[in-house]
Amino acid sequence: MYMVAPNYFTADMVRALPDDGNRYETVRGELLVSPSPRALHQLALIRLVVELGIYLRANAVGQLFASPADISWGPDILVQPDLFVVDPVQAGTLDWSRMQRLLLAVEVLSPSSTRADRFTKRVLYQQVGIPAYWLVDADARAVEVWTPGASFPVVEDETLRWAPDGASAPLELDLGALFAR
Repeated sequence: MYMVAPNYFTADMVRALPDDGNRYETVRGELLVSPSPRALHQLALIRLVVELGIYLRANAVGQLFASPADISWGPDILVQPDLFVVDPVQAGTLDWSRMQRLLLAVEVLSPSSTRADRFTKRVLYQQVGIPAYWLVDADARAVEVWTPGASFPVVEDETLRWAPDGASAPLELDLGALFAR
């Protein structure tokens, strides 16, 4: 006898999955599975961590976190953005379940995650009102910037700009340097 995998996953079911090197998420019951990322993905991610970290130390508008994490807006939602900035009050709780107000979500695209990041998670992030969602495409050397009401992204290929509420100046990232090999 064999077990059939469920067609609808809850956040608790995803948390119970084995720690096998894959990243498991669910959006409205759909299971999203991503294998370990490529080196190019990690290189872009590390550079973003450094730049966002420097910026947020100078502009204390939020706290930067990296995956793995358990961000959830309901019983059938559990996502792990590659990087995300959380409202400082909620971040101060150090409790994933209380971190609901993301100021920025960042996904670095990989061949295995492109559909989920570009469609499933993007729609969710827009619906919950995340002010900025960056889809970082290291292969194309560009970043798609999505906002809650947008039907299409703004595609940046030279300078990426982020101006969160309360910051004294915007963050400006040179994408040539971000994507340098």
